Amino acid sequence: MTAPLTPPHQPRHDGPWQTPPGGATPYSVTETGDEGLDLKTEMLQAAVVLVAVTLLGLLLGALWLWLAPRVPLVSDSTAVFLKDTEGEEAIAADGIFALLALGFGVVSGALVFVLRRHGGIPLVLALALGGLLGAVLAWQFGSRLGPTPDVLAHAQEAGKGVTFDAPLELNAKGALLSWPLAAMVVHLALTAVFGPKDPEPEWTAPPPPAPQPENPPHPG
Repeated sequence: MTAPLTPPHQPRHDGPWQTPPGGATPYSVTETGDEGLDLKTEMLQAAVVLVAVTLLGLLLGALWLWLAPRVPLVSDSTAVFLKDTEGEEAIAADGIFALLALGFGVVSGALVFVLRRHGGIPLVLALALGGLLGAVLAWQFGSRLGPTPDVLAHAQEAGKGVTFDAPLELNAKGALLSWPLAAMVVHLALTAVFGPKDPEPEWTAPPPPAPQPENPPHPG
């Protein structure tokens, strides 16, 4: 008896890369796209947080200009001097900026947590970077809205012996870190205390062993 031969009109299916019926490929990879969608959503939310927190620096700069004390200067038509050599207005301006930045950091960190409780690394990074950019924007915005930085021109305009205000400056540049540090600490603390917790694994007892017969039969 001879083995049946493969009909000439049907291809053989013993090859490793044959196409199955229906035209589908033997090896196809399908992606759900859930992880990519979540990543895009997190990146979009992080971008919104970055822009919003940075723009808050305009408000910080305006408050700093309003609350910071002025440094009085006086000119004798040849040079410009501090009117009060023992005054601490410049140090007070730095301190007020640092305190305002800390407050903005606390508020922004709490708001971001309330609006986005699940958090995420992109969100925290955007919050920190936005706080730093917002502090720099506040510094530049407050300085430009304040008295002119051209002290000599301002002294000539004021006249001899007339007191005028020095430009608003931030001498302690470390105060720029107050906002991002406060925002990160507050957000991480709220996430650790009130954030969603991972479900704890359920421990199930193993099934009891099957009972063994007292007198097992012996083979004959």
